[in-house]
Amino acid sequence: MPSRRALIAAACIPALPARAQGAWAPDGPVRFIQGFAPGGTTDIVARLLSPAFAAALGHPVVVENRPGAGGTLAAEALARARPDGRTMMMLNNAFAVTAATFRRLPYDPLADVVPVTQVATMPLVFLTPPAGPLGSVAALIAAARANPGGLNLGTVGIGSTQHFVAEAFQAMAGVKLTHVPYRGTPAAVLALRQGEVQLVVETVAAVLGQVRGGEARAIALSTAERFPGLPDVPTMREAGLAEFDLATWFTIGFPSGVPAAAVARIEAETRRALSDPDLAARMREMGLTPVGSDSATAAAVIRRDIARWRDLVASAGIPQQE
Repeated sequence: MPSRRALIAAACIPALPARAQGAWAPDGPVRFIQGFAPGGTTDIVARLLSPAFAAALGHPVVVENRPGAGGTLAAEALARARPDGRTMMMLNNAFAVTAATFRRLPYDPLADVVPVTQVATMPLVFLTPPAGPLGSVAALIAAARANPGGLNLGTVGIGSTQHFVAEAFQAMAGVKLTHVPYRGTPAAVLALRQGEVQLVVETVAAVLGQVRGGEARAIALSTAERFPGLPDVPTMREAGLAEFDLATWFTIGFPSGVPAAAVARIEAETRRALSDPDLAARMREMGLTPVGSDSATAAAVIRRDIARWRDLVASAGIPQQE
């Protein structure tokens, strides 16, 4: 039996680094790339997690913005990176959308990327002018059916997640709107206020301030559950479209061929970071719902959404990009 002195000495030995304890860790700094400009939701989510990753892994985790082509430039960089666990990416729903809208991509979205964990989801919100008759989904559908193609729909661009969710609404509601793409959320909301469009579909994070400030009226959410930050706004399911449940998501990915131990470690560290009450609260304030799924679930969501959006492209006649 160990002596009292030996037990005290053992208790004084500092904890060994994760690698020495048998857990995977990178052998240098980690690039955390994402395909959109600084300050956007994807960028913010990556920057919220990177300090926790750095502390756990013992190496800097540097967020690297590679915007362009709907995130495909960053995804290509990920797919071509060495599979050593030192390059990962914050994917979002655009990863599935581009797989449906581009005829060819410089990577295979299913074979070249390993989903690690779904970090969070976010609803989209359907906005109508702050005043006027379109104060509910029922009123919007009735007006659209009475005047096919006569109501204008504003989004941040053809082939965007917002555009696809709006197309799904039209298909499920049996209505036809005229799509008007804008360069960014502020322009689309201004068009709504000025009467150029009668509906805007956008992520909650992008328009939460405008809704609370009375610049736009939120009539429905795209997800099955209500958003606590807008407790009086019903879901599309509550408004009568029983099958409607679409969200944008944020998922960490590695290049194909990365060690399984690296996937398991980042999955676990993400879940640990999301358990921090302060970080989770900050995410919820932005309109995000923390998830922390396993790798298999994250992969299944991506496969499902790629198939769903490809079907929508075909049925709605959305032109594919080269």
